[in-house]
Amino acid sequence: MARTVADAVHLLDAIVGFDPRDSEATSEAARFIPDGGYRQFLNGYGIMGKRLGVIRRPFFDMMNRFIVSAFENHLDLLRSYSGELMLLQAEFKSSLNQYLKELRISSVRSLADIIEFNQMNPELEKLEEYGQHILIESEKTNGIGEKERKAAEYLEKLSVDGFEKVMKEKEQKLDALEAPGISLAMTVLAIGGYPGISVPAGYQSNGMPCGICFGGLKGSEPKLIEVAYALPG
Repeated sequence: MARTVADAVHLLDAIVGFDPRDSEATSEAARFIPDGGYRQFLNGYGIMGKRLGVIRRPFFDMMNRFIVSAFENHLDLLRSYSGELMLLQAEFKSSLNQYLKELRISSVRSLADIIEFNQMNPELEKLEEYGQHILIESEKTNGIGEKERKAAEYLEKLSVDGFEKVMKEKEQKLDALEAPGISLAMTVLAIGGYPGISVPAGYQSNGMPCGICFGGLKGSEPKLIEVAYALPG
């Protein structure tokens, strides 16, 4: 999160690269880093010539709060069926525990410690009830087993047969997909590990700010940066 697209790009340049402690993930991602980094794509005219696909449904229907509520409930159901939530919880626990164990000064060393701390200090509890539920359910997991591996395989198939197919169709040849809000990033992009960027777009009638999210195939960060940076802000 940053105040400007340029700030986000400078941050991206600082954090990308190969990490020997996370070699499996970063070795694959590092090959997409362009020579010279990402700041070279802060081009005010970069949006020219880009082909953008607009996802109108269900995202444009979400301006009504009752539809938003129903849609979010539907997303939760979809996540359960696809295995996304199960996989997220298992990976979250193992990754968080690994990080917390390495902290030099902290009484919190595991996800279980966080849950206990929240329960012992209700006056400091900032998480909504659903957020605390996610932590508790994640603590119940036992790493990546057969069910989790099958879920990961299924989610990868969904990404290849869905999002990637749309982006690569000869008739389309899209540079990016766009949709209002962040639901595109929370679902399609997150499941497949695709890059995305969200920029402010205005305010709803109730004063709530809203944005536009752009997403693309793996390695399409330069195109997404050009599109987002060219928008008036």
